[in-house]
Amino acid sequence: MTNDTYLHKGKRKILVDYLQNNLKISDELVLQAINTVPRHLFMESIFEDFAYEDRAFPIAAGQTISHPSTVAEQSELLQLLPGEKVLEIGTGCGYQTAVLVQMGALVYTIERQKELFDFSQKKLKELNLSPRIHHFGDGFQGLPLYAPFDKILVTCGAQTMPTELLKQLNVGGIIVIPLGNSEDQILYRFTKISDTQFEKEEFGLYKFVPMLGNTNH
Repeated sequence: MTNDTYLHKGKRKILVDYLQNNLKISDELVLQAINTVPRHLFMESIFEDFAYEDRAFPIAAGQTISHPSTVAEQSELLQLLPGEKVLEIGTGCGYQTAVLVQMGALVYTIERQKELFDFSQKKLKELNLSPRIHHFGDGFQGLPLYAPFDKILVTCGAQTMPTELLKQLNVGGIIVIPLGNSEDQILYRFTKISDTQFEKEEFGLYKFVPMLGNTNH
């Protein structure tokens, strides 16, 4: 793998140990994916030395690459099984996408920022971690053509639940989404019990970039 040295791999191992021991991430698929996917290749090279610290960093279009702990926690909340169809809202630089693909998911991902869409598409292809569908468009609309999905992951903070996404989730499926104002959001997991019923769980306060509609060229 290009530019993935023994030093990078060693730092990833330390990060995984931290996630496992300090944050109690226990899903083996998540831990193996974090240990495998080269996070530093999804970031600007000036941040490379810090890529395996538990920190968020700026990326293009005024967005951020999430903390590794946030990626791990959201991924674990999905309770993902290999081969499940996952809709991801907010591809960003592609790191979370790569983790989901590495976990064995069939990933359908949407990005509204053209600069990030182009970057993530190129990077994921280089690493042979491409999703099934990589779509440039409005995440609020989801991907009805490919629905229903087993799991949905929203990587940006929505003020209210996007109802279109709920419609595109299988009964028995899970959506993980941060909901709240632009300052803080609460991370939720909703399990679809029936076409009209959802079980809701809360997982604490987070800071995500806001979920925006339409597209930005």
